[in-house]
Amino acid sequence: MANPHLNRVMSFGITDEALELVMAYIHDPRDRDAVSRVCRKWYEIDALTRKHITIALCYTTSPERLRRFRCLESLKLKGKPRAAMFNLIPEDWGGYAGPWIREIAESFNYLKALHFRRMIVEDADLELLARARGRLLQVLKLDKCSGFSTDGLLHVVRHCRWLRTLVLEESYLVERDGQWLHELALNNSVLETLNFYLIDLSKISVRDLDLLAGNCRSLVSVKISDCEILDLFYLVGFFRAAVALEEFGGGSFNESAEKYSLISFPPKLCRLGLSYMGRNEMSIVFPFASQLKKLDLLYVMLDTEDHCQLIQQCPNLEILEARNVIGDRGLEVLAQSCRRLKRLRIERGADEQGMEDEQGLVSQRGLSALAQGCVELEYLAVYVSDITNASLESIGTYCKNLSDFRLVLLDREERITDLPLDNGVRALLRGCEKLRRFALYLRVGGLTNVGLGYIGQYSQNVRWMLLGYVGESDDGLLEFSRGCPNLQKLEVRGCCFSERALALAVMQLDSLRYLWVQGYRASATGSDLLAMVRPFWNIELIPPRRCVHIDEQENEVVIEHPAQILAYYSLVGQRNDYPETVRPLEPFAMNN
Repeated sequence: MANPHLNRVMSFGITDEALELVMAYIHDPRDRDAVSRVCRKWYEIDALTRKHITIALCYTTSPERLRRFRCLESLKLKGKPRAAMFNLIPEDWGGYAGPWIREIAESFNYLKALHFRRMIVEDADLELLARARGRLLQVLKLDKCSGFSTDGLLHVVRHCRWLRTLVLEESYLVERDGQWLHELALNNSVLETLNFYLIDLSKISVRDLDLLAGNCRSLVSVKISDCEILDLFYLVGFFRAAVALEEFGGGSFNESAEKYSLISFPPKLCRLGLSYMGRNEMSIVFPFASQLKKLDLLYVMLDTEDHCQLIQQCPNLEILEARNVIGDRGLEVLAQSCRRLKRLRIERGADEQGMEDEQGLVSQRGLSALAQGCVELEYLAVYVSDITNASLESIGTYCKNLSDFRLVLLDREERITDLPLDNGVRALLRGCEKLRRFALYLRVGGLTNVGLGYIGQYSQNVRWMLLGYVGESDDGLLEFSRGCPNLQKLEVRGCCFSERALALAVMQLDSLRYLWVQGYRASATGSDLLAMVRPFWNIELIPPRRCVHIDEQENEVVIEHPAQILAYYSLVGQRNDYPETVRPLEPFAMNN
């Protein structure tokens, strides 16, 4: 007589129950993928136990393919390519959330967290999501999304009473009224994170923020817009009620400096980003500066010395975001005062504002000091006016924990101290063995073919890479492509490579799943790209185009966008919503 227990014993002598318990501790997507390929049974157990999925491009699979993960609790979905953040991708490229939300509404009874990034989400989508999954949904992030209005948000807050996180940061939405915030404040008592930072909203009420803080005693993070009605002086009641608040960002300064002395921030506040803060308002930060772990100075009105004075008061800082007005002097102070710093992001800004003070420039001097003083750095993204091999070598020598490095060389300075940067890049990559993300945006002559070969040779663990104006010829790209064994996403701008070289490089990069190129030597028909055609590989061409941009002085500026290539693996083959500004390269993704 057959033993029924034996029917439950899988290959390798592991029972279903034991395997399910083991699977619960496997979180890395690549490990999960490897496990699911062992046998059919393991594939099924993986589907049953998978709780979170990230889809890096919405056209790489279909909503229907998610159905096998019927116990899914968390989904992150990205739409438009990253280049869309810089207005490089046509507005109508795609990235619609509707098909995914319809599938979620029908099939996923356990979904608690949903994160859309750079997608088009309509009010009807939000209404369907809220009605179908509102009772379970705890996290909703609409990150850099568009297509919806405050009417859609009203559906969300009315039906999703157990939301703990609502994020709308940098989304483009139509504001009809402020009723959505009033309903949220009135009916939600468990909210922990609210973020509508960098969004143009003017019809919300400060009273609703006060009410929200009073009802949601667990509120720990709030980032708001910068409209006049959210002047910090009028948020006194909110700060008094939000006793658990640890992070605050946004607001504005429209009153006299004396009035702001009356503001008392919550006692646990340790992450701060005050918009348009000037020298006269800095004093409101000083009383609790020593407890700050994160400081966002991207939108303040401070000069280099103001940055230095403020940073000196923040010895426990771990995350700093600023513009390059911080200067080399600011980085030197940072290296001396903030030894625990883990993440630093420096955006361009001083050159755009016409600030010619040499203190407001970041160069090799500041980077070398930073590397030696902040050895715990894990993330560094910086715009520099000058750079040397020695400063890159310093980063490779001291910053052994660095996993994400991004450097852009500004073109405002005609004379650069030390180009090409071949040896410095090699030293950085050899020293920073934990690097997973790497971006190097230079200028013609900044990196030779030899240096490009070094990037391929020493980027053993890098998964995402952006290269701008590097290399001298196709030979450099082909040498690069012989390395990078784990590279999954590659973005290239302004380089001299031909279509054929790009196609051959893709075929040599075994792990590559995604390619975006802007600016290359295009053929008349694109036929040279056919060398990289293979099953499940979509190739889209975006022809050159001219766009009219309105600058800060409201003048029309015509911007020329070179031709682009977008190629990626897709399990569903050709997508069916190509706009007129994009055409797929024949033959399409060929399915087996």
